[in-house]
Amino acid sequence: MQKLTNKRIITGLLILVISALTFSFVIKNDRLFTIAKNLDIFAALIRELDSYYVDEIDVEELVTIGINAMLEELDPYTEFIPEENSDDFRLLTTGEYGGVGALIGNRTGVNMILMPYKGFPAQAGGLRVGDAILQVDTVNVISKSTADISRLLKGPANTEVFVKVKRGDDTLGVTLTRRKIVISNVPYYGKLDDKTGYIKLSDFTTNAAADVRNALIDLKSQGIERLVLDVRDNPGGILKEAVEIVNLFIPKGREVVRTVGKMQNANSVYKTTKSPLDKDIPLVVLINERSASAAEIVAGALQDYDRAVLVGRKTFGKGLVQTTVPLSFNSQIKVTTAKYYIPSGRCIQAIDYSKKDENGNSNSIPDSLRNEFTTKNGRIVRDGAGIEPDKMIESRTFAPITFSLVARNLVFDYGNKFFLKNEEIAAPSKFEIDDAMYADFVAWLEDKEYDYTTFLERSIEDLERYAKRERAYDKIQDEIEQLKTKINHSKEQDLMTFKDEIKSAIREEIVSRYFYQEGVVESSLRWDEDVKLALEILNSPQQLSTLLTARTK
Repeated sequence: MQKLTNKRIITGLLILVISALTFSFVIKNDRLFTIAKNLDIFAALIRELDSYYVDEIDVEELVTIGINAMLEELDPYTEFIPEENSDDFRLLTTGEYGGVGALIGNRTGVNMILMPYKGFPAQAGGLRVGDAILQVDTVNVISKSTADISRLLKGPANTEVFVKVKRGDDTLGVTLTRRKIVISNVPYYGKLDDKTGYIKLSDFTTNAAADVRNALIDLKSQGIERLVLDVRDNPGGILKEAVEIVNLFIPKGREVVRTVGKMQNANSVYKTTKSPLDKDIPLVVLINERSASAAEIVAGALQDYDRAVLVGRKTFGKGLVQTTVPLSFNSQIKVTTAKYYIPSGRCIQAIDYSKKDENGNSNSIPDSLRNEFTTKNGRIVRDGAGIEPDKMIESRTFAPITFSLVARNLVFDYGNKFFLKNEEIAAPSKFEIDDAMYADFVAWLEDKEYDYTTFLERSIEDLERYAKRERAYDKIQDEIEQLKTKINHSKEQDLMTFKDEIKSAIREEIVSRYFYQEGVVESSLRWDEDVKLALEILNSPQQLSTLLTARTK
């Protein structure tokens, strides 16, 4: 009787397993059939359009548009990379390319050098910020896009390229030898005071961890005892580099991040694998709304282990992992395959792309659906909206006049004018725009157009529009006109009222001509409110300890 019962149980289990496998097989085949059917429809549609459409069509362009439209329904990080864009994609992910080492762009309709990278062919060959690009090899590029010019400048290392530029009233030609360009992830590091080091980490391309490690070793050899790590405006990059940077400050064997996706091979746990370079140095990490992805992993992991105080503003909130998959004909797709979770267990993804509203837009995760987690010391942290700092600093806003002067490239043009007349300036940490230089700038502006609308003037315009809509304008017209008269801006007055912030913009523009990207960073540190707060915290061990300790209820 017992044997009969066991046989029935085994038979029942076999039936269940076979049924499950059959069901799974049917579902899988249904999905494969659906995919095959729709691919066949798409291919037939393209064939018929090519045959019957009244005008000639570019089949490749049309298919690419269709692919991109399809991917737009998912998230902004899943993208198709055709063969012709593979070099640009490699630059974004590795920071390496063959070329002359210069950032180019279009200002006021002119293609020009915006920043030559120090030590590379463009800078070594004498090209400067503001040089208008006229010709590359035998190609006239005056009317070409910056993307086209960039492609012409790039090429295999050790090959030559001729570049003709216009500088002021002069036309210059220079032959440059292309090199393998590897852009450093650390454009600047130095000392904020005798005991405090500072490292600016701008990217997470190949060697980011090595760049930070080398900077920290050098700073420690100079006697620093505290550190500020700046990942503001860092868009992220390679996950492995983020893990290794955390490992500089966290002991071996600690989890830094885990990825969880639909496919088994997307699920991974990343732990520190080495002894830390310094697990005790007091540390502040600077973050802002443009710190994303790998930058958020570094900041979030150090916060979860109570290893650093975060200063600044809430980060971007990108908790999605992308994997590059090769396709036919050397094309690729960068596809979101997983979400990442930092040591406390939280995912900081701020937008739910799986749900759309009636207009087809994705929305931020509401506060009511955000969950609480705790750091190593028991501090409460939350998921679903980026990494929130331990000490918040409000975002800096600029006066409309400053915005207008920068947006209309007048500060940029004045930087070029100054550079042509002055061979050298003081070091970035000491260079100032004195009152005489500012008076020269104001005088130079006299025949330039830079009108703007102030915040108050815009508010009055809104009031006037709403009053007319509500049919109340006739009652308050006199008061509105009086307000307009009182707040009507004066450029001359605004140039004095906002002199300090305009001076700051001019200073950084001029410093960039002589000391490039690292000079701009160094010059800005003296007036940086985030840096000032970081120094205050690091100089107060009690405040640092309090910020890293759980609050008692």
